[in-house]
Amino acid sequence: MKKVIYALILPLVVVSGLVFANREIKNETSKKSTPRPLSAAEMKAARKRWEATPDGIMYKKWEASPEGKKVLAGAAKIRKHTSASTNMEAVVTSLSLPPGSRLGFGVMARINGEDYILSFGLENSNEFQQLHSLKVNDKIIVRSHSVSYAPKYSYPIVSGDYVERDSIIIYKRAPRKGGC
Repeated sequence: MKKVIYALILPLVVVSGLVFANREIKNETSKKSTPRPLSAAEMKAARKRWEATPDGIMYKKWEASPEGKKVLAGAAKIRKHTSASTNMEAVVTSLSLPPGSRLGFGVMARINGEDYILSFGLENSNEFQQLHSLKVNDKIIVRSHSVSYAPKYSYPIVSGDYVERDSIIIYKRAPRKGGC
């Protein structure tokens, strides 16, 4: 009887030991795979390295040029509105984007006396159908969550989240699925 009990307990001990050993190995690999965030000094060093590259040098020259200063000033002018996602009055100035732009569907708009690229993203099936009804000189209300810029473009780029014309919503960006 004693031998039978030992024969049953021995495999149980071996199997449980293997299970615990395997669990510890998985925990160790998951700890190693998560990179730690960069410190401020590391980010500053990475930026310095990038500024020494040809792209970084070109960007710094653009930033110091009159065109770059104009674009940066325009972006700063509406940054308060974009960070709070508040309404901005705009007038559509062109129904097409500058030649060579790869921003998807968008229009040119004047907000507070400055020209901006109002970009909505890659054109999907019916998502922008009501936006196609916009005409030059239409007065619209725009909300955005971000303004960006690039040396390739002579205007700041406003990503459109919400557009209203004559108190009628003609576009509202759908929230991201599976995100926060």
